[in-house]
Amino acid sequence: MRRLLIRMPELWMLSLTALLAAGLPAWGQQRAYIGFVYPAGGKQGTTFPVKLGGQGLDGAREVLITGTGVSGKVIQCYRRIGPQEITLLNEQLKGLKRSKPATTEAAMMGAEATMMASEMEATDLGATSAKATAALGQDDQSRNLIARIEKRIAEYCNRPASVALAGLVFLEVTIAPDAEQGPRELRIRTSVGLSNPMVFHVGQLPEFSRKPMLTSSYQVLGKEELALRKRPAEEVESRVTLPCTLNGQVASGEVNRYRFTARRGQRLVITTQARQLIPYIADAVPGWFQPVLVLREADGKEVAYADDYRFKPDPTILCEVPRDGEYVLDIYDSIYRGREDFVYRITIGELPFVTSIFPIGGQAGAPLAIRMKGWNLESAEMAPPALDAGPGIHELVAPARKWVSNRVPFALDPLPDCQESEPNNTLKQAQRVKLPIFVNGRMNQTDDLDVFQFAGRAGDTIAAEVHARRLESPLDSVLRLTDPDGKVLAWNDDYEDAGSGVNTHHADSRLLVKLPADGTYYVHLGDTTRNAGEEYGYRLRISEAMPDFALRVAPSSVSLRSKSSGQLSVHAIRKDGFTGPIKVTLKNPPVGFWGNSVWISGTQQVARLMVKTSLVDTADPVSLTIAGTARIGERQVEREAVPAEDRMQAFLWRHLVPASELKALVYDPSALPQPKRLARVQPVFPPRTNDTLAVNGSSAGKPKFTQQQIAGRLRQLKALFEEELLTDEFYEQKVAECEAAQ
Repeated sequence: MRRLLIRMPELWMLSLTALLAAGLPAWGQQRAYIGFVYPAGGKQGTTFPVKLGGQGLDGAREVLITGTGVSGKVIQCYRRIGPQEITLLNEQLKGLKRSKPATTEAAMMGAEATMMASEMEATDLGATSAKATAALGQDDQSRNLIARIEKRIAEYCNRPASVALAGLVFLEVTIAPDAEQGPRELRIRTSVGLSNPMVFHVGQLPEFSRKPMLTSSYQVLGKEELALRKRPAEEVESRVTLPCTLNGQVASGEVNRYRFTARRGQRLVITTQARQLIPYIADAVPGWFQPVLVLREADGKEVAYADDYRFKPDPTILCEVPRDGEYVLDIYDSIYRGREDFVYRITIGELPFVTSIFPIGGQAGAPLAIRMKGWNLESAEMAPPALDAGPGIHELVAPARKWVSNRVPFALDPLPDCQESEPNNTLKQAQRVKLPIFVNGRMNQTDDLDVFQFAGRAGDTIAAEVHARRLESPLDSVLRLTDPDGKVLAWNDDYEDAGSGVNTHHADSRLLVKLPADGTYYVHLGDTTRNAGEEYGYRLRISEAMPDFALRVAPSSVSLRSKSSGQLSVHAIRKDGFTGPIKVTLKNPPVGFWGNSVWISGTQQVARLMVKTSLVDTADPVSLTIAGTARIGERQVEREAVPAEDRMQAFLWRHLVPASELKALVYDPSALPQPKRLARVQPVFPPRTNDTLAVNGSSAGKPKFTQQQIAGRLRQLKALFEEELLTDEFYEQKVAECEAAQ
C-alpha cells in the first residue's frame, strides 16, 4: 500500500513550507483549528446542540456552514485553563454553596411575609412583595452560576490526551426542513480569523446522539486504566427505533451498543461514517478512527461483522434479518483506541443503497444511461448529470420513496467513449479502439484480462490511464503496453495522484510511453488481486499524451490584519509529462484585495502566493479565486486552484484534502470585541519584572511571590470574571489579596 505522496527528502522542506504558508497573521497568530464536531450532523427540520474541540478557538463568535438552510450560533466558548484557575473556581463554588441555604431561607421568609401582608396597607404589601421577588431572583442567579461553574469544572482535564482538542466551543445548530440532504462544511469564525472546515451532514432520518464525551486524559504507560472513561452502566447500551442515524464517540477501550427490534426478512443497510468525517488524524496510527461493526441477536449470537467496506475503512453491513426479535449493534475501534475525535455516524434501516453503477462515467454533453445495483432499490431511479454539466466528478443519488440513497461518483470527460466488448482476453481477441478514447469496462470474471488494440506511429507519446479507485471502484488495476510480439514496453501497478487527497492506496495505473515504431500496440488491463464482479468498473483512457496541470491552494482560508498581507501555498499537479512554467495569480479579486503573480517553474511543485489587502476589516469573509495559466503547445490554458487543507496522517504522510471554498477575512486588531462584563474595580498590575516580593511588604521576610506570579494571578482572575464565572465580591476579594502582596 502506497501512502507517501511526498518523497522523504522533500518532507522537511514541505513542513517548513506549510509553516510559512499557513496564511497566518503577520505576527504569528495561531490559526483556529477544529479537531472534531459532535454530533457531525443532524436531521432536517431540527435544532440541536453541537460540541466542537480544537485549539485557537478562543473568542469564537460565528458559525459558518456552506449551502443554504443550515445556520448556527455560538453559545459558549471554553478556553483551556490550568489547575490554578480550577482552584479559584472550586473556592468560588464552595462559597456559593455555603451561602445558598441562607439565600433560600431569606426568600422563604420573604414569601411568608407576603402571605401575612393581607392585613397590611397596599404600600407595605408592595414593598414586602418586591423584597421577596428580589430574594428569589438572587437565588436563581446563584443556582445558575453554580451550574455554570460545575459544568466548567467537569469539562476540565489537567493533562489532555490531545492538547489540540482541549479548547471547546458549544453551538446551537438549526437545519431547515427543506435543507438539501448531504455533506456540508462547518467553520468557526473567531475575532482574528477562520478555522479549517469540518464535514457536517444534513440527514433525512430521526437522529439519536449519545452524551458528548469529556476531554480524554493522557494515558501513562503502565497506568492506562486510570485514563479510561468511567461511563455509567446505563449509558453503555441504548435502545433505538429503526430507521435512524446514530451519533457517538468512542473512548479508549470502549464498546458502544444499540438495541433495536427487527422483523424477519428485513433487508437492513447499516453504514458508517467515521474516516469520512475526519479523513486524517495526525497523531494516530493508521491515521484515522477504524470502526468495527458487529450485529448480534439478543442472546449474543453473531449475525454479521464488518471492519471495512471494500477498500474503505468505514464499514457497511448489508444483512437480511433471520428472524423476528431484538438485535444489538456494537461499534468499537479495531485496536480499542478512542478519544473525543473518534466520532461516528451510523445510518441503519431498510434504506436504498447503491453497491455499483455502470458505466462509472461518460462523455460530457452526451446522452447517458446508467444501470445500478444495490439494496432496497425497487422504486429507485438514478438520473445522470445534466447535459450541460461540465467535465469533472459528479455525485449521484437514487431517491426511493421518501428516502435517498448513498452518493456515488460519476465522471464526465471531454473525450469520446465506448464500452468494453467481451471476449477480449488475448491478443487475438483484443478490442480495436481508435484514439483518443475512454473505454468503460469492468472485470467480469475471476482472472479477467481486458486487451485493447490501437494503431500507433513512431515517436508518438501515448498515455494509458485507469480511473477506477478514484471513482470508488474496488479494482486494483495493473497496466501493460506490448507490441504485437507480446514484448512488454511499459508496465505500471499504482500511480500516485496528489489531487486525490483522501486516497491512501493509489491503486489506479498510468503509463506514458514513447512508441518506438509504426505499428499495432496492445494495452492489457487486469486486477492485481484477480478479483471481479459488477462493482469492478473502470474507465480506461488511451490517447496521445495530453499535457495539462491542476492546482491546489492551501490552507482553504487566510486571515489578514488591517492593511497587511498573508501567504498561501499553491501546489502544481502535472499531467502527462507537462513541465512548463505556470503563472499563478489572484483572479478577479474582491475590492480591496490584490496579489502579485508568482511562477511555478518546470522543476517546482509548490509556490507561495502573497495576498494583500488595503481594507481595515471585512464584515463577512469573502471568497477568493486562485488561477494558473500556462502555454501548452499552441494553447493558453487556465486552471482554477481547488482549495485544500494540508493534513498529516500518522505522524508522517501529508495529503491535500479538498475543500469547497477559499475564504479570506480581514480584521482590525485595535477593534477586537470588548468584554461583555466589566469589573467594578480594575486591578493594578505590577511591573513586568521577576523581582521577588516580600510577605507583608517586609524586605526581611521570606520571599513568597514574584511580580510575574501576581500578574499571572490577576490575569486569571480577570479572564474568569469576564467569563461570568466569579461574583463581584469574590473577584474583588482576590484582587485585593494580590494587590496587598505587591
